[in-house]
Amino acid sequence: MSILQAIRTFLFYLLLGTSSLLWCSLSFFIAPFLPFKARYRFINVYWCRCALWLSKVFLGISYEVKGAENVPGRPCVIQSNHQSTWETFFLSAYFSPLSQVLKRELLYVPFFGWAMAMLRPIAIDRDNPKAALKHVAKKGDELLKDNVWVLIFPEGTRVPFGTIGKFSRGGSALAVNADLPVLPVAHNAGKFWPKTGWAKKQGVITVIIGEPMYAEGNGPRAIAELNDRVQAWNEQMQREMGSLPPTPQAPVSSDQAVV
Repeated sequence: MSILQAIRTFLFYLLLGTSSLLWCSLSFFIAPFLPFKARYRFINVYWCRCALWLSKVFLGISYEVKGAENVPGRPCVIQSNHQSTWETFFLSAYFSPLSQVLKRELLYVPFFGWAMAMLRPIAIDRDNPKAALKHVAKKGDELLKDNVWVLIFPEGTRVPFGTIGKFSRGGSALAVNADLPVLPVAHNAGKFWPKTGWAKKQGVITVIIGEPMYAEGNGPRAIAELNDRVQAWNEQMQREMGSLPPTPQAPVSSDQAVV
């Protein structure tokens, strides 16, 4: 990373951290008196838009959205691959109001965590997977009934650019049980905002929103089939964006060869 880019990155994080502290502090005095949707916009949408603006101005990272017309009129379950912090900013600002699964410990972080607690997050204990899964199902269903988008990163954690993790079935199960579709999202944010390190790369992040996917039936088999479709779509979109290597071509047998 060049000296100029290092300075720009330092300024970005300095302004991002300062804005977070000031905005979260201000939220304590205003947000509690607002209805939930207005509270979400005040705390999350405006600040996340600020984060996206700072990343564009200081880091040279902008974005393009493909498939915006596929967003349904009613909130449902969003499933996206997870490569960086950037997509958290983007999705939180693009879909409103939105709740996402996060570690319970984050709510104890001064200022930031306290503000997040006012946004109806699905806070889980990762040391107790069974209880976490039940909590996601129960809380997620309540949120969907209240017309709140639920964001699930089915890989469970950020994965390095150029790879894809196995998708867990929690998000698909939530959609099937709520009789709602999964809205698939794919992106290549990790190409410009890596999972680890401070270094960032200038460029345009591509975000693709697919058509809503419905389960074919109910029960475990329908959930598994829907989950496989969601992962296959995400993998294909990442291949088309160049985030994953192309699928190897099957060898042509001798009897198929053209003479």
